[in-house]
Amino acid sequence: MTDTRQAVLRALADGPLSGPALADRLGVSRAAVWKHVEALREEGFGVESTDDGYELTDFPEYGGESVEFGLDAAFTVEYHDTVESTNDRARELATDGREDAVVLADRQVGGRGRRDRAWESPSGGIWMSVVLRPDIPPARAPLLTLAMAVAVSDAAREHGVDATIKWPNDVLVSDANEGTPDDGKLAGILTEMEGESGRVSWVVVGVGVNANVDPAALYEGATSLRNEAGSVERRVFVQRVLERFDDLRGDLDGALAAWRERTSTLGRRVRVHLPDGDLVGEAVDVTETGALVVDTGDERRVVHAGDCEHLRRA
Repeated sequence: MTDTRQAVLRALADGPLSGPALADRLGVSRAAVWKHVEALREEGFGVESTDDGYELTDFPEYGGESVEFGLDAAFTVEYHDTVESTNDRARELATDGREDAVVLADRQVGGRGRRDRAWESPSGGIWMSVVLRPDIPPARAPLLTLAMAVAVSDAAREHGVDATIKWPNDVLVSDANEGTPDDGKLAGILTEMEGESGRVSWVVVGVGVNANVDPAALYEGATSLRNEAGSVERRVFVQRVLERFDDLRGDLDGALAAWRERTSTLGRRVRVHLPDGDLVGEAVDVTETGALVVDTGDERRVVHAGDCEHLRRA
C-alpha cells in the first residue's frame, strides 16, 4: 500500500472527512483523494460518501491492504487468493532484491514442508513467507525459524490456545495428558537461505498456520485455531505474528530465550530421525545457533537438523 493511501485510511479511521479536507490534510489534490478512495473500495474497504464526507465503514476480512493498515512493523504485503507456494514467490522477490516483504495467500496449491513434503494449505489458513536480508552470520540464520515459532505461539496464546513449540519448526497444541506425546500440529515453519563466503544474501521464513480451517480438511494429527478456540480474525492474527517477529529478529538472543520458555521439547525424551539412523535420548538444551542437544545416556550429541519426535512420557 502506498504511503498516501495509508494516510487516507488513517485519516478516515478518525471519522468522516470531506474530499477537500482530506486533500488539505495530506497535501494532495482532490483528484488524488478520489483516486485513492476508489482504490481502497476496489480492495474491499467500505468507504461511503455521506453528508459529512467520506466515511470508513468496513475492512476487508483479509488481504494485503488490510493487513498493512495498522501494522506496527515495516513490512509490505503482497496478497494472493491462490498461489503455488508463498515460499517460491518470496524467493522470486528475494532474487529481485526485495526485503521486508511478505507474501500472503488464502490458499496454496503446492505448499511444502521439510524435506519437500507436501503441506496441506486449504482456504481459511494463514500461509505466508517473509523476505529478509539480515546482517547475521549464516550459522545464526536458524534462529529466525525459532523466532517465528515464538511469534506464532504467542499469537495463538493471545487467541486462547495453549501453544507450545517442538524443535525445530513446529507449533503444537499442548496435550493435557502427560502419558502421551504432544499432538495437534497447529503450524509449521520452513526457512530457506542463500549466501556465500560467510555472508547471508537473503532468508525466506515461510509459515503455515491452520487458522480457520475445517478439521475435516486437515491431515491426521493436525489441529486448527478454529477447532481449539473458535475462528480467528486472520488479519489481526497476521499482524500480531509479524509485529512479534519484527521485535524478535532484532534480538535473536532474546528470541532463543523466549523459545526455551515456550518449547515442549526440552526435558522430553525424543527420537530424532537422521540420515544415518535414529538418535534417542533426552533433549536437554539448544545451542546459540539453535541446534538441539540430546543426551543419550552415553554422550551428548548436537543435532543441527533432523525430524524430532516426542516420545511417550514415562
